[in-house]
Amino acid sequence: MFVSRLLDFQKTRYARFMNHRVPSNCRYQPTEYEHAANCATHAFWILPSILGSSILYILSDDQWETISAWIYGFGLSSLFIVSTIFHTISWKKRHLRTVEHCLHMFDRMVIYFFIAASYAPWLNLRELGPWASHMRWIIWIMASIGTVYVFFFHERYKLVELVCYVIMGFFPALVILSMPNRDGLLELVAGGFFYCLGMVFFKSDGRIPFAHAIWHLFVATGAGIHYYAIWRYKLVELVCYVIMGFFPALVILSMPNRDGLLELVAGGFFYCLGMVFFKSDGRIPFAHAIWHLFVATGAGIHYYAIWRYLYQPGALDTETSR
Repeated sequence: MFVSRLLDFQKTRYARFMNHRVPSNCRYQPTEYEHAANCATHAFWILPSILGSSILYILSDDQWETISAWIYGFGLSSLFIVSTIFHTISWKKRHLRTVEHCLHMFDRMVIYFFIAASYAPWLNLRELGPWASHMRWIIWIMASIGTVYVFFFHERYKLVELVCYVIMGFFPALVILSMPNRDGLLELVAGGFFYCLGMVFFKSDGRIPFAHAIWHLFVATGAGIHYYAIWRYKLVELVCYVIMGFFPALVILSMPNRDGLLELVAGGFFYCLGMVFFKSDGRIPFAHAIWHLFVATGAGIHYYAIWRYLYQPGALDTETSR
């Protein structure tokens, strides 16, 4: 009771940013401000989620890694895409009641499959015991049951729905805690912490301005941490190359003389584009050889820039005179 009063902004100057709370069996109607925030806070992450999913696919070394990348990427991208579509329709096409209702149900259903997809890489790619291995398919049964529940009891028992999300989020974690390999466990817990903390706002519409949008931000943060945990141990070497390639460029960009900057960027572009082939052995014929060609092209462009602007006769004299 104390917490509810503490987080109640209805009697403050921020009340204009939200509407009054509704009964538990009704859906809250956001203000125009909240509608815009709800759309923006998930629409922003659509492209990064698709790009991130593509990176995991490119870095996959075997069939199971590829399958897990597809499952996780589809769940991650679907969460943001479906949420954005629903909130956009709810804001701009609210007269389409049937469409809005169906999208709202779909938005809730996707959460179950997103949770299952988030665990897929951990359950598919880590060593599991004979009993723990059953969680690989149990979690999808749980997602299906949650979907059926939403279909028949959507918005009728909101507390039950919330409990279902929590159970599905924590139950598979017990299996992961029993794995011999604990790499990524800290990030997994941290992401779960943000999901749980965000639930305070998930059920605070009409009490806290922009509560649902804040919930979206917590979801995006938790998803980002979990994504980091998944690719961290796949990308360490590649990330080191990227950091070493880009970090000195920040110094060069601050130089007064920008001659050769275009060639520097062009060479870097070829290096980055070649990374697609650097991690595509077994998927693209001659992938590593193609990567070599991109490296040679980037190196050639950089050589040309150095020769033209630093060593060509008269270049140093011109620089000195300046």
